[in-house]
Amino acid sequence: MNLVETTRAIEAGEVSLGIELGSTRIKAVLVTDDFNTIASGSYVWENRFEDGVWTYPIDEVWTGIQQSYTQMAADVQSKYHSALTKISAVGVSAMMHGYLAFDKSGELLVPFRTWRNNITEQSADELTKLFNFNIPQRWSIAHLYQAILNGEDHVRNVNFITSLAGYVTWKLSGEKVLGVGDASGVFPIDDKTGSYDKEMLKKFSNLDNVKQYPWDIEDILPDILPAGKVAGHLTADGAKLLDANGNLEAGSVMAPPEGDAGTGMVGTNSVRKRTGNISVGTSSFSMNVLDKPLTKVYRDIDIVMTPDGSPVAMVHINNCSSDINAWASVFNEFAQRLGVELKPDRLYETLFLEAAKADPDAGGLVNYSYQSGENITKIKAGRPLFVRTPNSKFSLPNFMQTQLYAAFAPLKIGMDILINQEHVHTDVMIAQGGLFRTPVIGQQVLANALNVPITVMSTAGEGGPWGMAVLAVYAKRDTDESLEDFLDQEVFTNPESMTLSPEPEGVAGYQKFIEKYQAGLPVEAAAGDAISD
Repeated sequence: MNLVETTRAIEAGEVSLGIELGSTRIKAVLVTDDFNTIASGSYVWENRFEDGVWTYPIDEVWTGIQQSYTQMAADVQSKYHSALTKISAVGVSAMMHGYLAFDKSGELLVPFRTWRNNITEQSADELTKLFNFNIPQRWSIAHLYQAILNGEDHVRNVNFITSLAGYVTWKLSGEKVLGVGDASGVFPIDDKTGSYDKEMLKKFSNLDNVKQYPWDIEDILPDILPAGKVAGHLTADGAKLLDANGNLEAGSVMAPPEGDAGTGMVGTNSVRKRTGNISVGTSSFSMNVLDKPLTKVYRDIDIVMTPDGSPVAMVHINNCSSDINAWASVFNEFAQRLGVELKPDRLYETLFLEAAKADPDAGGLVNYSYQSGENITKIKAGRPLFVRTPNSKFSLPNFMQTQLYAAFAPLKIGMDILINQEHVHTDVMIAQGGLFRTPVIGQQVLANALNVPITVMSTAGEGGPWGMAVLAVYAKRDTDESLEDFLDQEVFTNPESMTLSPEPEGVAGYQKFIEKYQAGLPVEAAAGDAISD
């Protein structure tokens, strides 16, 4: 669309809004019906470690959404000299998993427990055995059952549990609903029915320590909808929650809320069988859309769903870029002491380009980038650690290389299970996330680490908010067209992308690094020990 056409679309309300509440940023993205981003706004926030729990204040959810929306609306006014009063469709995405529990009056019972917590080991282990299905510590049902095992007082008053995206959508529309992808991080899904697994629900309800409570598990879970269905409409109160200035009209179609994993798949056109994507940020995860079931249950592999309900093997790691960001901040402080002001993109580009000069094995340096606990490697609490021996080649290139190597290390450990033991292969593996804004460097490291070709699209930095806006457009279309066909034929008609293949020397160098990395882990975290037969 040209400027005049875009202005007309805004005035007619023929625009869609995607909101994503990520780990470090809340972002609002406005797109036209041809999926071009025309305005955006964002808000930076940080999780807090309070009373042994990683959390975000619930009030800051709305502060961040309103500031992002206000900034986005001002962007519209500035560029197109038109007030934003009507939006045809709205979709909300957020970091998956975690625990938000409410009583019958809608009051939050305990502070939001995020995906970052690894405080549910007992419940996750017990439920995995009960269901013969991997239940990660992050999942909502693991948090609920751990609260039961802990004898927490609030459990008796639970009337509704949901994810962060489900909570925001509920407040905007009045509907207690989740997209099937996000719901698959709450309770296991039966891929044949697209609903919560009936047998597992029954097994959970029959547990002696669950029977004592007045609620039934089916009654306190959100309803499930696949992508493309309408999940209600923006209410008048919801419009006021979004737009603090009061200009936005009610009535927008609401898309089923999704997790960041689902919007990552949409944003990289990775929802067909045998496609895959890797999202990189504070955490990192790979999504591998399966064409056949895995042969057994693995504690390091989660089975979740695409936004349209196909099974996905997910490898999720709690720690990825946080340690890189911490070190970059130190280098930026040093630059400021010298009177040099660096914009973030320039800072990261300068540091990442140094990694291109590194030894293939990063000079024998090792880094453990654990800002929080890491389930795959059995690390219970955050302990970032940089290690070297007297004989290590300690240089800036090797230091930056080991930072990148460490960011992907737990992901490689999990992916090796899929590739080497289950022989899961994808026709394409697409990566996205801010780490890839510096071309080539991070992409090549990832290709070498996993020993698979990695593709990065030109939209790699757009990520989840744009993917959620695409799902909002898909919902308002009310079409029988499948999601994969919709993405192939309408959204990604001429995708700009670059694919890098593994380099033999880099693969060998990363293998040396990962051997040192694993040698420094607790004995019980050796590769394969986390597998449940």
